[in-house]
Parts: sequence; C-alpha cells; structure tokens
Amino acid sequence: MNKRGLVSQLESKIRSIACVAERAAAAAAEVAREGATPHEKREDSRVALEYGGLARGQGRRFERAKAELAVLETFRPTALPVGGRVAVGALVEIEDDENGEGRTLFLAPVGAGVELTTPEGDGFLSVVTPASPIGRAILGRRRGDVIEITVDGDTRYWKLTWVE
Repeated sequence: MNKRGLVSQLESKIRSIACVAERAAAAAAEVAREGATPHEKREDSRVALEYGGLARGQGRRFERAKAELAVLETFRPTALPVGGRVAVGALVEIEDDENGEGRTLFLAPVGAGVELTTPEGDGFLSVVTPASPIGRAILGRRRGDVIEITVDGDTRYWKLTWVE
C-alpha cells in the first residue's frame, strides 16, 4: 500500500482542521471583543469571558495542528521487513477474537482519530499514535500476536492478522 499517499492524505486533513480552528478562534475573539453593545457587556460579562475562552481553546487547537503538520513534514514511513515488528509507519489489521470484527490501522506519529481512505478507495483506515491505548498495544508486536485492549471497562482481545 502507498504509505506516502496516506501521509499526504493525513496532512490534508490536519491542514483542514487547522484552517477551521484558525477561523473559529478569530470569530470567537471578535465576538468577545465586539459582539455585544457596551450595555450588554456590563450586564452580562460572562458572554465575553466565554467567547474569550473559546477563542483560546481554538487557538490551542490551531497550534497543535500546526505542530502535527511540522512532524508530518519529516515523516517517511518505510516498508517493514517480512515478519518484522510493528513500528511507527506500519499498517496493521486487527481482528476481534470473539466476533471476527476487523479494523485496519495506520500507526503514525500524529493524527490520532483521523480516518483515511485506502489508496484504492475501497476501505477506511483509522490513524492511531504510539500514545494511544491501541497504538501502545500494537507497537513492537508481530503478525499473529494477540493484544488485550480495555475500552470503557470492557476488555477485548484483538489478533494482528496483517502487518505491512
């Protein structure tokens, strides 16, 4: 699979997140400064405070997206050797031992939670990072290994069925 294409797709999605966050921060900051009449501001200063907090939060989201883009600029995933251990840049398919439900994951340094489409357009991949529970569990494992993941108090067992 074309991993470089996946990285480009991830960059595009994070760029979009950055643009939305930047616009939202600017709009919230403007409302905090000028969104109410002087009388309304005196009567309910909470509105200005709330919009100011929203602007700061969106500003942090924008800065985080910029930092993630900087990381992706130097990220060059390589092919794993046959039988190799999962490392950052790996594509991994996991399957639930109980119900056979499968998921395909892309282990990237940033972009947790972003969903990508396969280069062929016939499926989806979820981005996980080494800091996430699933990312920590699959890092260093090999095809055929079983990992244990606890989500919302529910323990599930996933088998690594494919690693690239």
